[in-house]
Amino acid sequence: MQSVAEDDLLQVLQYGPFNVALHAAIQARGLSLDSLRRRLEEQGIAVSLSTLSYWQRGRTRPERADSLRAVRGLEAILELPRHSLLTLLKPTTERPAGSWLPVEELCPEPGVRDLLDEIGDRGERQLTGLSLHDQYVLGRRREMREVRVRAVFQAQQRGVDRWIAVYHHPQGVLPSSRSVRGCRFGRVRMDESSGLIAAELLFDRALGRGETYLLEYGFGFDETGPPVTEEGRGFRAPQHEYLIEVRFHPATLPARCYRTWRPDGHTALKDSADLRVSSYHSAHFIEFGMAAGYHGIRWEWT
Repeated sequence: MQSVAEDDLLQVLQYGPFNVALHAAIQARGLSLDSLRRRLEEQGIAVSLSTLSYWQRGRTRPERADSLRAVRGLEAILELPRHSLLTLLKPTTERPAGSWLPVEELCPEPGVRDLLDEIGDRGERQLTGLSLHDQYVLGRRREMREVRVRAVFQAQQRGVDRWIAVYHHPQGVLPSSRSVRGCRFGRVRMDESSGLIAAELLFDRALGRGETYLLEYGFGFDETGPPVTEEGRGFRAPQHEYLIEVRFHPATLPARCYRTWRPDGHTALKDSADLRVSSYHSAHFIEFGMAAGYHGIRWEWT
């Protein structure tokens, strides 16, 4: 497990949501839930392990006076700015505007806003991304063959019933097939000039506040696509957990792989770490409590 960088932690603390910020702070300080419980107990604050677990997983939120006192205690133990966690418990309308990045900031292709406007870009702020796993499968000719996504969301308000997936092929190729599990496709819009696709994924029901939802979707590509050298995802808001894996064809392996990052779509990619290609021909990284922005993997062919 990789540690949470201090800059990323501060950004998550600024914009939340509460459970993501708490989880990121606990991970950054390297403390177990039991050690937190014991240190709170030393301050005369009684909180169960299950309650702490529920708070960081977003299953419940501190609301009573004794729970809010515990949050103040957590801020001190975790060496966080005063009221940084408490502020995230306020209704959104009472907090400063967050780091919810416009999609244009993450994907500078000019057609992305038009696609979202055609579908109706609504409801995403009512969802928190708890877990998102991306898998990219490359073919013998170094081309993208398949994109597979597994995601878990949590509803922050009642009534949310959809999510909009946006994918931009690095070489501007549109998918030749698509699939879903645990949801169904609604409106799908594509921009042939840039290789953009926006797809509305409809849940099987409207969610209740705090309810989680699991879905999977994927895009397939023909074998004739051009070679690709990087993949990743832009996050419009802080993300609880992100796992990205690139699977290479065993006959065509890269010479080097790097983890990459940029705060928006207008900034050049920056390599932040070397990645190892396993004996099973894949490279990956997993991150928790990370900031909004673009996170990905790039590679160099021999």
